[in-house]
Amino acid sequence: MREIDTERLKLRMIKRDDAQDIFNNWASDPEVTRYLTWNAHEDISDTYSILDYWLSEYKNENCYRYGIERKEDGELLGMIDVVGYHRGNPVIGYCIGKKYWNKGYMTEALRAVVERLIADGYSEIVVEAVEENIGSNRVILKNGFKLVARRETELSALKPQIVTINSYRFYK
Repeated sequence: MREIDTERLKLRMIKRDDAQDIFNNWASDPEVTRYLTWNAHEDISDTYSILDYWLSEYKNENCYRYGIERKEDGELLGMIDVVGYHRGNPVIGYCIGKKYWNKGYMTEALRAVVERLIADGYSEIVVEAVEENIGSNRVILKNGFKLVARRETELSALKPQIVTINSYRFYK
């Protein structure tokens, strides 16, 4: 996996030493994780557990998992990754700490990952967002994705509440 540099960000591999920043900056915040498929981490041990899994996935050549680091100070703001594949097309997921919302960081990171995936030969990219998550839906639309479907479903096995999911596609 190659790093990606943007104007303000470095998208890089996460490492075990990032656990405290991941926990402090977004994983422990119920507001950040409200629309994610997993619950806020109650303890740093929760973060270490999932981090070990994430790190093991770097062995897979199709792993696209980036920590979003701000160049100016090295602060780890969030993560963006390919969380799966739908009919062979990458599905992107992301999250960013609340104090970094509305600053354009996620729009910049998503644009960079889309460009990398296109350069790597993908012609269709998928992103989904809970309809109520206004900020995430805006980030997706700013990056040229088109709304192709809506469905009502459980958010996840961990969060069985019924939500409306907006499904977006980016076409090369």
